[in-house]
Amino acid sequence: QVQLVESGGGLVQAGGSLRLSCSASGNTSSITAMGWYRQAPGQERELVARFTSADQLQYVDTVEGRFTISRDKDKKMMYLQMNSLKPEDTAVYSCQVRLGVLVVWGRGTQVTVSS
Repeated sequence: QVQLVESGGGLVQAGGSLRLSCSASGNTSSITAMGWYRQAPGQERELVARFTSADQLQYVDTVEGRFTISRDKDKKMMYLQMNSLKPEDTAVYSCQVRLGVLVVWGRGTQVTVSS
């Protein structure tokens, strides 16, 4: 099993930056895919960025060019660098990993962007 803990959220003004971190512990060698998701109030959770099982990068169109996902080689840390933040980026950001068919979520970290 794998445990995930996010950090780095907070309150920032529009145009600012934040860097989110996701710390993974446990059987990280079994991780096949990793990514960041977000859920805004009253909305469904959506993919923000991820590494696929083929190690390809995917970004949702609304963050392309502003956000950058990265991770350590041992998959124990994953990051989301968020630049040029907009009020519509306000959400709870969660990291997710897949171990084959098993999906594990962190509890999330709140990101609030003020206008």
